[in-house]
Amino acid sequence: MLDLGISKMALIGVVALVVIGPEKLPRVARTLGSLIGKAQRYVADVKAEVNRSMDLEELKKMKETMETAARDVEQSVQTTASDFEKDWAQTTAGLTSDLPALETPPPSYKNPDKNWRIKRGAMPQWYKARAGVRTKALSGAARVARYRPKSLNTL
Repeated sequence: MLDLGISKMALIGVVALVVIGPEKLPRVARTLGSLIGKAQRYVADVKAEVNRSMDLEELKKMKETMETAARDVEQSVQTTASDFEKDWAQTTAGLTSDLPALETPPPSYKNPDKNWRIKRGAMPQWYKARAGVRTKALSGAARVARYRPKSLNTL
């Protein structure tokens, strides 16, 4: 590209100082710097977009190869399964006529009912009272009234 050394940059600076003048040179330099920065950002964005499109194309190619491989595997599994079903049907063809037919189906499993009320009722009330099990719920106000310490004035 351009081979800009220190001597060429100094020559450009001197020519710009003479042509533009010392009053306008800082403003022109700032404007030129911002334009160069915008150009560099634009070039970087274009490079990034090109890289993304190349990556996208690679991903599409990889997706196509994976889809073809999956189709091949699915097809081979289906052919193997159909071959197995044919062999199984041939093998079991003579066995099914020899077995006697079941008249009644086997009984289905029934989950035993567990009645928790009976289990809770089995514990006597005196044991619950001694163990400190609450049998009745108290509201907050009733609990405060029940457990409030007695004042010395009422004795």
